[in-house]
Amino acid sequence: MKFTYNWLKDFVDIKIKPEALSQKLTLAGLEVTSLEEKGGDFVFEIEVTSNRPDWLCVIGIAREVAAILGRQSPVASRQSKNKKLSHAAHSFTPLSIHIENKKDCPIYTAKIIRGVKVGPSPKWLKERLELIGCRSINNIVDITNYILFTYGEPLHAFDLDKLNAAAISVRRAKANEKIISIDGIERMLNPEILVIADQEKPVAIAGIMGGKDTEVTEKTKNILLEAAVFNPIVTRRSRQRLGLQSESSYRFERSVDASAVEPAALTAVKLIQELAAGTFCAAKAKGQAKAAKKIILLSPLSAQQALGINISASEIKRILNRLDFTVKLTKGKNFLVTVPNFRQDIRSEIDIIEEIARSYGYDKIPETLPALKLGAGGLTQRDLISNIKNILIGQGLNEVITYSLVAKDSLRECNLAQAQNLVEIQNPLSQEQDVLRPNLSLSLATNIAYNLNQRQDYVAIFELAKAFSSSTPYPQESLSLGIALCGSKTILSTEGLIKDSAGFLHLKGILETLFQRLGLGDFSLRIISSNLVEAFLKEERIGELIRLKPGCRQALGIKNKEAFIAEVYLEKVLSCVNTQKAFLPLARFPGISRDVSVIVKEETTFAQIQEEIKKQNIEHLISLMVADYYKGKQIPSGYKGLTISCLYGSTERTLTEEEVCPWHNQVTSVLTDKLGAKIR
Repeated sequence: MKFTYNWLKDFVDIKIKPEALSQKLTLAGLEVTSLEEKGGDFVFEIEVTSNRPDWLCVIGIAREVAAILGRQSPVASRQSKNKKLSHAAHSFTPLSIHIENKKDCPIYTAKIIRGVKVGPSPKWLKERLELIGCRSINNIVDITNYILFTYGEPLHAFDLDKLNAAAISVRRAKANEKIISIDGIERMLNPEILVIADQEKPVAIAGIMGGKDTEVTEKTKNILLEAAVFNPIVTRRSRQRLGLQSESSYRFERSVDASAVEPAALTAVKLIQELAAGTFCAAKAKGQAKAAKKIILLSPLSAQQALGINISASEIKRILNRLDFTVKLTKGKNFLVTVPNFRQDIRSEIDIIEEIARSYGYDKIPETLPALKLGAGGLTQRDLISNIKNILIGQGLNEVITYSLVAKDSLRECNLAQAQNLVEIQNPLSQEQDVLRPNLSLSLATNIAYNLNQRQDYVAIFELAKAFSSSTPYPQESLSLGIALCGSKTILSTEGLIKDSAGFLHLKGILETLFQRLGLGDFSLRIISSNLVEAFLKEERIGELIRLKPGCRQALGIKNKEAFIAEVYLEKVLSCVNTQKAFLPLARFPGISRDVSVIVKEETTFAQIQEEIKKQNIEHLISLMVADYYKGKQIPSGYKGLTISCLYGSTERTLTEEEVCPWHNQVTSVLTDKLGAKIR
């Protein structure tokens, strides 16, 4: 959008220099992309965002300048000047206006001016238009362009004598209808395009461009001046269909202010009378120019909190009044803000707060970091469940949702529940859904079978759902987590492609990661049999890991593959979740790793080894891990070989070998003395 310094001064009293005004406009959100001195004036060019069509005119910019400089808004003076002119058209001239669809054209006005003398524009008008890049054509067309850039309301002048019977119809074009536009190109129309027509043919493409047949020329004596509001969406689609862009369509696509239609048209009439010796003879309008008032409740406290500044209620009211908002104080010391018609972008309280910030000055708002209050901040059960799902998905599992009703016979065949604890359905729809599931195992096992039948080689799934048990007087339900693995996945390693088959260790790793992320450090597993492992948290049984027996797998249709299922009773776990996290800085000094290879009894677990070593509180011992596991000819029956890697480190300095040796000897002593291990 281009405008000039002197053009602005027609509407607002400006005392500062153009360069200073450019800076103030930019700080207020109207980014001035260029400022050029030309022809004794200064030409501004600003970047206008699509949500601010009110800035596509000089008066819109003048409003902002008035608000910035604390001057009177140009709106009131503009309306008072043309008030008497609206009563000057008293002679009778036949004129009819028909609007086919008011959604396409909410308001259409026509002014008839007779006896005009079409010729060159005066010097001031030519220069003003040419400074912003608009070519001068003749006094009538130049006046309509001048009003467009001044008010943001596009006008169009028709040669009245070329219209059939002084009748205007705003309608959709008919199929295969044509028009030659002012640029001399024949345009093919269709029913998606809105046109202005007389009784015979289209005479203009509504909101975009007039027709060649009715354009104003040097021979024109009488004109019909159009001022209207057209639907932005219809205008945009018409423009896209025709590939035709104009200053008018640019504004109608972004929506024009309906309240500016009449003032803009009357100002144009006055200029035509002055510059083209015309006589204003008739005025006609169809549609409604008044828009419903938009009133928004604004809390001064909300504005202060959102902006992070201590701005008074009186200052807020002053800023909004300068921007032509009407502000009324409520009993609760809030504001009822009436939004002006030209501000169609204002829809909620935060929009008004943005206006306050813009006018107050972004440069006056201090740069501060947000205040963060650190605290425990307990999570809801819903949050914890969502967190659990994210952890499991992150480990490569897929969530499934299965039916709560299962088959009693399948539970019995798979030995997955006790008959006396089942909640039976009195009128089951089928034998496959005759009891409420006592656990998630059968549902997950059935899902495994389904996926294998779909030729999936590896199934890794989980479900969080309710399980049900018989109780007096009412059945009980409890939240459970079920995890199921089956099949094998192919992994690319340094040794090539290898098959990694699902097993208890995979379930163990998934659960350990889950419990670690939930802040539960007292998780442990106890082997009961080759098909059953129980899970404990602080010595309380919280679930189990099972290997489906051959009979169960055969009954469900799981062929040639082993299936493993873990079920955790979540209601026992969620109350113990610890979401507190402590930040540990990255090590500044390198650690020292020392290994020890031992032979221990088969039943000795690494968890026991860890526990015994941690009891000794060995200085600077950071971590323990199994580096190697071996069973072979060199290892006696009933024993296994382990290589345990110990990492030592300090946050203050780099340790020496001499310091680490005695600490590592302590580890070796624990292994031999407490656990009966033999050093390899």
